[in-house]
Amino acid sequence: MYTGIVQAVRPLVAVEVYPGGRTFTIEFTPELLTDLKIGASVNVEGVCLSVTGMEGQKVTFDAMNATLERTNLRRFSEGDGVNVERSAKMTDENGGHVIAGHIATTAVLEEVHIADDGALIRFRVPEDWAKYIFPRGYLAVNGCSLTVAEVEDNLFTINLIPETLRQTTFSHYAAGDPINIEVDHQTMVLVDVIERTVSRVLPGLVHARD
Repeated sequence: MYTGIVQAVRPLVAVEVYPGGRTFTIEFTPELLTDLKIGASVNVEGVCLSVTGMEGQKVTFDAMNATLERTNLRRFSEGDGVNVERSAKMTDENGGHVIAGHIATTAVLEEVHIADDGALIRFRVPEDWAKYIFPRGYLAVNGCSLTVAEVEDNLFTINLIPETLRQTTFSHYAAGDPINIEVDHQTMVLVDVIERTVSRVLPGLVHARD
C-alpha cells in the first residue's frame, strides 16, 4: 500500500534489457534505504515493483514485458529521474489516498503548462477507464495522489502546486508522453456495481411496462 506522496525523485543509474523484461537500477538516498530488504515493494513512477538486488545505495528492480506494455516504464532510460515512494506502514500518516501501484492504463498528455505559481496538465484516458474518473475525485498519476480539477468526456485536467511540481517528475514530461494512471479502487468498485445493478434491473422494468 502507498499514499501517493512521492518521497523523492531518484536517478536511474542503469537500465538493462533482456528478453523477458528490463532491470532498472535506481540510486536511493540513505533515508530511502532504511530497513529496505530484498523483496520489499517500492512504488516507482506509480508502479509497484519488488526489490531484486541491493549494492550500496544502488537498488535494482525487474519489470516484465507485461508490465512494460501496460505502463510508461518502457520510456525510461539511464540518467532519467523517477518518482519513488516506499510502501506505507499502518501507523504512517496518509496525506494522499490509498493506492496499490497497480496501473490501470496509460493516458496521453495533451498539454503541459508550467508557470511560477504551479502547473496544469491535461491528458486523455481511454474510454473504458474514463468512467471511473470524476471532478474532485482522487487519481494516482505517475504514483502521485492528485485531485481531478476538470472533466470533458475522456479529457481530464489536474492542477499542480509548485511544491508538487518540485517534488515529482512532472516537469520532465511533454505533450504526447504516456503517463501512468491508477484509478481509485473504491470508485471503480462502486461504478461497476451500479452498472451491473442497472443492467439487471432495467430489462425487468421494460418487460413489466410492456
